[in-house]
Amino acid sequence: MKFLSTRGKSIAKNAGEAIAKGLASDGGLFVPETFPNIKADLKDLLTKDYFERASFVIGKFLEEYDSKELEDACKKAYSQFEDNDAAPVVKIDDNLFILELFHGPTLAFKDIALTLLPHLLRKGSDMSGIKEEILILVATSGDTGKAALSGFCNKQGIKIMVFYPSDGVSDMQKLQMTTQEGDNVNVVGVKGNFDDCQTAVKKIFSDEKFNALLKEQNVVLSSANSINFGRLVPQVAYYFSAYLDLVASNEIKLGDKVNFVVPTGNFGNILAGYYAYRMGLPVEKFICASNSNNVLTEFFANGNYDKNREFFKTASPSMDILVSSNLERLLFELSDRDYALTEKRMAELKNNGKYSISDKELKKAGQNFYADYCDEEECFEEINSFFDEYGYVLDPHTAVAECVAKKYINYSKSKLPTIILSTASPYKFPQNVYKAIEGKNITDAFTATEKLHEISALDIPKQILELKNKKPRFTHVEDKDNLSKCVLDFIKKD
Repeated sequence: MKFLSTRGKSIAKNAGEAIAKGLASDGGLFVPETFPNIKADLKDLLTKDYFERASFVIGKFLEEYDSKELEDACKKAYSQFEDNDAAPVVKIDDNLFILELFHGPTLAFKDIALTLLPHLLRKGSDMSGIKEEILILVATSGDTGKAALSGFCNKQGIKIMVFYPSDGVSDMQKLQMTTQEGDNVNVVGVKGNFDDCQTAVKKIFSDEKFNALLKEQNVVLSSANSINFGRLVPQVAYYFSAYLDLVASNEIKLGDKVNFVVPTGNFGNILAGYYAYRMGLPVEKFICASNSNNVLTEFFANGNYDKNREFFKTASPSMDILVSSNLERLLFELSDRDYALTEKRMAELKNNGKYSISDKELKKAGQNFYADYCDEEECFEEINSFFDEYGYVLDPHTAVAECVAKKYINYSKSKLPTIILSTASPYKFPQNVYKAIEGKNITDAFTATEKLHEISALDIPKQILELKNKKPRFTHVEDKDNLSKCVLDFIKKD
């Protein structure tokens, strides 16, 4: 299967090439030439394990990859998850379910893709004839960085460099990244927000002179952000798996529709669900949940995307984003794959910070998506009330999703089963979660962790306990305009 750039000037001959490159040379994002429909295969997947379901779904796009090798890679990746189950579904109440995606090595949903991406990238590079050392550049709002560092740690022929907003992640997220072991890793704090990190990384990818300079050093770039199709496609699988789990437990019948509620900032997680829908998954609505940085809420309400607004640092930092990169892929589909129009809108976003879609496109988006947001006060109230009612501890991102789920159900009167994607362990944000439940401020993350355990009896993950005695390896903080120099210094340090 070929992969097309959303901006029309670049084509990858197969998935391997698209994954190896990460970002198209014209600055666009790679999308599949077609969406394979697997609706007729769902019944056969009912009795399969998660890794088997995942390899089947992923393999529909990665036709050139050996199917047995892919299944083995999925089995190896997901054996790193608690109980060998990467995406368990927990029933909370009638028609309310939580898809727990945080049982992997770094306690965030990014693990589901980033435990598998090293295999996909290595194979894709080999198929594409890439002999150079691969340097993976990552911009992170908190969780992608650690998951990518963990996935690529000490992988031969690969280096990885992560940029994060120095004051825009939780204490636990920062510790997870800055204490990362490995000889091929580097982590740099950036004076700015996630959008600054993401913009700088994209600029490096599109800088031909800089890439030529890297080539002289026998280095080529790739990405582990969701701009890379190899990051996106493993996430498609857990939408199918969650649906099949509900069928298998007799909560729904095969063919019944459900709703998914997704906390999202960069739009990759919810876009993966939309791709699952395009492949035949029966979904009524994808409910896009934002925090106070509600640029996506306004986009789906009126068709106007405008990043020229106040930026808020919130209790859900992985969603503190004003430029949602993966929305470009949806724009491409809404415009009936109009390359020129997609490129024009991305130019408007770059130059003016805003663009608009047509009424026809907005109506088309509304057939699949609903969007709303949850402010800080509502988020804390949701953590508190949900724990009080169900004894279940929500992290702030999942609380945003639950809050918006209630708003959607109140608005639509929907009676359909609702599946909320839980994207991170509450222990990654212990101060805010404890404050929400008990109303008390604790500044130290580990003290808050212990207090949260006392009131909830929720096991503290060993990954958190191990952090307590680790000292940060990476303490450098850099201006957002100097990241290219950081990259050169990193590749030359050997």
